[in-house]
Amino acid sequence: MKHWQNFTKGFFRENAVFVLFLGLCPTLGVTNSAINGMGMGLATTFVLVSSNIVVSLVKNLIPDKVRIPAFIVIIASFVTIVELVMQAYLPDLFDELGLFIPLIVVNCLILGRAEAYASRNRFVPAVVDGLGMGLGFTMALVLLGGVREILGSGSLFGIKFIEGDGILVFVLAPGAFLALGYMIVIINRINRKPA
Repeated sequence: MKHWQNFTKGFFRENAVFVLFLGLCPTLGVTNSAINGMGMGLATTFVLVSSNIVVSLVKNLIPDKVRIPAFIVIIASFVTIVELVMQAYLPDLFDELGLFIPLIVVNCLILGRAEAYASRNRFVPAVVDGLGMGLGFTMALVLLGGVREILGSGSLFGIKFIEGDGILVFVLAPGAFLALGYMIVIINRINRKPA
């Protein structure tokens, strides 16, 4: 039961984007469409789960003095796998996400979960935590990308359903800040507990 509580905290109580404000660089940079948000979120989830698995398995073998550099090497290895696979099999998405894929290495969410959770827990809780946090991050990116795509171009996942042009600012960089700000306000109102 405790594992499932750790799984759901990534969606609500400790959502990386809406609550903890981690990983905002890719959040703001690639979410001009829902498909880009999903691609970045799933890539980050793969790296998060994989690095949590490895860190939880080798935590006792890594000396404290080189703990953080070792975690970064583990994370960078999985980012390289994601980058090569995406470049080979999803070249259009790879071109859209561009520089943000290698930047997954320095995403605070991944290093934070490796340090704070995976290095202190066993295999199964580390996997559940990585999946929950990663899928919560993906959900946030898809929501933000979806809102920006609907308002900016009248489409969702590339399917146009509103005729005419949208509000141009939402597909540009300032639109990311506007949409994210309003979404954070809405989510904080929902999460606020009655006094």
